[in-house]
Order: sequence, then structure tokens, then C-alpha cells
Amino acid sequence: MLKGSLICRQIESNVKTKNRIDIYIDADACPVKEEVLRVAARHKLKVFIVSNSWLRIGGNNPMIERVVVPEGQDEADNWIVEHISIGDIVVTGDIPLAALCLVGGAKAVASNGRVFTSDNIGNALAMRDLKRHLREIDNNDTYNASFTKKDRTAFLQSLENMIHSFLKNHK
Repeated sequence: MLKGSLICRQIESNVKTKNRIDIYIDADACPVKEEVLRVAARHKLKVFIVSNSWLRIGGNNPMIERVVVPEGQDEADNWIVEHISIGDIVVTGDIPLAALCLVGGAKAVASNGRVFTSDNIGNALAMRDLKRHLREIDNNDTYNASFTKKDRTAFLQSLENMIHSFLKNHK
């Protein structure tokens, strides 16, 4: 992936504005794909399911586009960053991807409902780096809480709030 200010300049120069929102799912490890599709169908939004391999999801709905990127680190992230527009929503647990999406004017939300913003992304990146450093020192994996019904509910609420906010501001 491109680094530092170079990626920020590239994103800012590629930013597109439109009067609708699309949803992009960083899909390889996303536990809320079906929920996103249901919400998107209710609001008639286009969804891009981006992954490194073919995923059987969504049927033949013309509002769902499956994007299979080449194998490799950050290929899905790069595709998403290159295609997002201002106001789009990206569903990802990848904090660096969320940061890049915010630079590009998109919104980012994790599957547990955590909305990434310009106010909290710096802390999220710092905590990610700290946890990685601690794992390296201890040569140990840290505990990752399992995905719960409460997480799913929080995600759905965050996604609905993001969509309603966009629609309210673009009437």
C-alpha cells in the first residue's frame, strides 16, 4: 500500500462527489455481510463486496457487485480506496483502511458498530500499533472477544444512523 502523505495526496486527488451513497464491504473476514445487504436493499443502495476470493452471497441482485481482487496483502484495501467517493460507507475492521477511507471523504464502521471518525482514528491506530508491539514482545496472541448479538445490533444501528444522516443532508 502507498505510504504517508503520498497516499493522502493520491486519495484527495481521486475524491469523487455524488448525490448517492454506496456501501463497500471489506468482505474476507466480515461477519455482517448479510446484515449490510438487508439494510442496503431497504434503502436501495449499491453494495460492493470486495474480497480476495469468490464469495457466494447476494444472489443475482444488480445492486450487489462482487469484486474479487488478486491475492496479496492490501489488494482489497487498495481497490476500495481507489473507488470510494465522499459520503460512501466502508464496512471494515481494518483500522488503517478506515483511516484512508476517512481521508477520502467516506465513512467507516467496524462490524461491532464502532464508527471511525477523524476524532478517534488516531487513537485507534495507536492502540492497534501498541497491541501489535505487545504481541511481539510477549510472543503471544492477545485475546479477541467473540462477535456477539450485541455487536450485531450496535452495527445495524450505526449503519442506519450513517445512512439516515447522509439522506437527511442530501434531500
